[in-house]
This record gives sequence, structure tokens and C-alpha cells, in this order.
Amino acid sequence: MNIIFLEVEPEDRPEVQKRFPEAKIFEEVLSEEEIIEQCQEAEILCSFIYSPITKKVIEKLPHLKFIITRSVGYDHIDLKAAVEKNVAVCHVPDYGAHVIAEHVFALLLSTVRCVIQGEERTQQCQFDFHGLRGMALRGKTLGIVGTGKIGKIVARIASLGFLMKVVAYDPYPDNDAALDFHFSYASLEEVLAQSDVLSLHCPLFPSTRHLIDEKAIAQMKKGVCIVNTSRGEILDTTALIAGIKSGKISRAALDVLEHEKNLQKHEEIFQLPNVTITPHIAFYADDSMKKMYDESF
Repeated sequence: MNIIFLEVEPEDRPEVQKRFPEAKIFEEVLSEEEIIEQCQEAEILCSFIYSPITKKVIEKLPHLKFIITRSVGYDHIDLKAAVEKNVAVCHVPDYGAHVIAEHVFALLLSTVRCVIQGEERTQQCQFDFHGLRGMALRGKTLGIVGTGKIGKIVARIASLGFLMKVVAYDPYPDNDAALDFHFSYASLEEVLAQSDVLSLHCPLFPSTRHLIDEKAIAQMKKGVCIVNTSRGEILDTTALIAGIKSGKISRAALDVLEHEKNLQKHEEIFQLPNVTITPHIAFYADDSMKKMYDESF
């Protein structure tokens, strides 16, 4: 069986080679044309989120039988084309929901408690707290959009750990989970209106692209903080920038961006105050990476 791995981190390469000594391994991200050129013999293609497994790729790989993505999301794969060519597709439904949930609070606390600004100040030998007043979380309302595995854990940490009130929206509510994880469901409009902090945890579909747009932001509280660790396209960057500039949004904490491969598209976001951005690392922890490969194997 001819197996090709794409986007393998150097530190993960030995484990892949140990399990599949005959596999062909690429550490870098390949373009559509490069995948077609380099993977002609592939029967199994094991990719990550930056590999574009398009209709053209699927049609041009004559031996392809199975696509595995080492991710929860699979919006980088043309599922319709895979079905038409009878190619099975598999993803990893949960390799580290807890580490992503943990990163939500790493981002949130760094942002609302001025951690980065404080660090920058002390690096300049200025040990002065003035101007760095933060926002406490206890008693505030956390709104969650999407109550899958990650959203549920975020709700539990917020409610039981930080003593926040948690309201959530999901088109498919899980009422048993709401009891277990200490949150309540409401409409999207109600969640937007009530939240002091809004955390996004929904998958990217055509129906969720720009779910948080100018209209949605207009329904929010003045001074809301937005956290996004799901997919960048869920959040309309132009509307986000306008909301921050107007003061409607007081803070933004982002692990994903709408144009991660073309940062110049909205480079203004990097210059705005009270915006914390990490380079899509919420998933990137020791045990989650191990489980990602174990589940794929």
C-alpha cells in the first residue's frame, strides 16, 4: 500500500517512519500542483489542514483510495469530489479538545489582563502598573458559539473555574451536556447581546462563513471581547477591525485569521491595540500531537 504523508513536523518524522518505513514523507506544505506531481502513486494520502486536497487533486491521483486528515476540520478537502471518485475520507474527531480549550484561556487572560503589554513594559525596565487595568472574569458572561467537544470544555472551565455565567448557541443543542458542563442555551441573537466575552467554536461551512459580521457585531454589548480559535473565516475581519476602531469591541484574542496565507490582506489587524494574535497554535501541544498521529495510524 503506497502511503504519502504531507506536512509532517521534523520531530514527528521518526514516529511516522517507525510505523510506516516505506511511506513517502513531506515536511513542507505542497501546493495543488505539487501534490499532483509528487503523489501520483499515492493510494493513501495523510494530510494536515494546509494541504489543498481539491477536486483537481483527487481527479489527478489515479490510485487514490483513502484520504486521512490529521485534523478535526476537513474544509481543505473537496468531499463531493471524493464521493464521486469513491475515495474514502477520514478525520480525527478529537485529538486535543482540552488543549484548544486551555489556549482559549491563555489568549483570553493574556488579553484582558494586559499580560503582553505588562511583559513589554518590564522588558524595558518599567515596573509600573498604571494604564494596565484589566478586566476580571468572575461574574462576567461568556458566550459560546458552537458546543462541540471544545466548546463544552470551555464552558466547564469558565463556569466552574472562573465562576462565569455561560450561555451558548448551537443549531443542535445538547441539553444533557448543558447540565453536565454548567451552561445554558439561547438563540444566537441572545448570546451576542448578553456576552461580555464571545468565544467561537463552530466548524467552517458555507453557512458559518462570516457568521460574525457587521450585523452580528452591532448586536453585541459595547466593549465585548471576542476570542476565535475555530476557523478564521468565521469572523469577518473587515467588520472586526471596524468594531475595534469604533470601541464596540474592546479586545480581540485570535489564534486563527481569515487570510492566514495572505497576511497583507488585513495587515492593519496587527497594529491595533488590545489585539492578541497567535499563529494557529491552539492545537499544538505535546499530548495532542501524539494523539493526532496515533488516531491517524
